[in-house]
Amino acid sequence: MKLVIAIIQPHKLEDVKKELYQEEVNLLTVSEVLGHGRQKGVTEVYRGIKETGNLLRKIQLEIAVNDNFLERTLKAITKGARTGETGDGKIFVLDLGECVRIRTGETGPEAIG
Repeated sequence: MKLVIAIIQPHKLEDVKKELYQEEVNLLTVSEVLGHGRQKGVTEVYRGIKETGNLLRKIQLEIAVNDNFLERTLKAITKGARTGETGDGKIFVLDLGECVRIRTGETGPEAIG
């Protein structure tokens, strides 16, 4: 079992969801987050004064998958989120020690579905 955490551009969320659904990955959690990578924020001119905001709006997806769904999940996120520009995001994959479905008490891969 793996936990996939993806940080993507907000405007790419619908594209990523579409790709995930096509790969039969239906269970995800979406959060709005702030952060920056190599682009180190944005510079804007406000009333003639240059201001730098160092935190950008991003979307964080958390997806628990069984091992046999990992590659298709990574492929779907990459395909849906890629623009080819700096700031497309990152994907992190962590081992998932345990999962419990509260309603039934199922554990492990069966709890993920």
